[in-house]
Amino acid sequence: MSAVPAAVPSAAAFKVPGFWRRALRHRSFTIGAVLSLLLVAAAAVSLVWTPWSPYEMDLASKLQKPSWAHWLGTDTFGRDVASLLLVGARASILVGVIAVGIGLTVGTALGLLAAARRGWVEEAIMRLTDFTMAFPAILSAIMMTAVFGAGIVNAIVAIGIYNIPTFARITRASANAIWSREYVAAARACGKGAFAITMQHVLPNISAVLIVQITIRFAVAILAEAALSYLGLGTQPPQPSWGRMLSEAQTMMFQAPLLAVFPGMAIALAVLGLNLLGDGLRDLLDPRLARAR
Repeated sequence: MSAVPAAVPSAAAFKVPGFWRRALRHRSFTIGAVLSLLLVAAAAVSLVWTPWSPYEMDLASKLQKPSWAHWLGTDTFGRDVASLLLVGARASILVGVIAVGIGLTVGTALGLLAAARRGWVEEAIMRLTDFTMAFPAILSAIMMTAVFGAGIVNAIVAIGIYNIPTFARITRASANAIWSREYVAAARACGKGAFAITMQHVLPNISAVLIVQITIRFAVAILAEAALSYLGLGTQPPQPSWGRMLSEAQTMMFQAPLLAVFPGMAIALAVLGLNLLGDGLRDLLDPRLARAR
């Protein structure tokens, strides 16, 4: 899903009067936007209100089935599952925003530099990204845990480093397409330097591609955080996490299978929503598809 579109869409596509009208008619975009907004809403609501405290244990109320008192039941420690899910959304968004931000900032800068300088600079940057891609987020987190200990900070750094090569490659490929355009050649003939051309012409014209990729990498970051927390390398107790909820539920699969169903559905819906949103944006920002609709 990280391939670069043949036609590089411009961020100006967002300003076209018909964009939002087409967006509301696009099924993937609409469903993805609704699911993504639900994720953000859950995290926002948990900042000010939860049905019960997600940190207080009540062993006398453990493993209760869904009821009016506990909408999704309670876990093995008597904690309210609905409250855990709401607060767990905060951890997923936090990891996604910071990790994708790291990948976007560093990766985009490297990709723009590679496209602007070419030659040995481009070759060195691309080989560096190849080397970085050899270390998946989970493997990087395991290595960092062995040195610095488990924690959400190390998980964020590991996922962020994992995102850098993807953004660098996509930025370089998209920027190379822009550097071959006539208006860039005209700007160079007028005496503009590489930095000015990059900031004034290249970056604005590849921003839509980066926006699409952000949604896709955000979904990957949520999956990676859940996997790391499941292994005990991500979010640490007592902070709730969807991945750790799955880890704690695996020993109670026969007694209380819903303990695994609810966090699993939360992860699946969050990732599905972001992927559908990314697919919808890709279709809407492609000039060829925009003219066809």
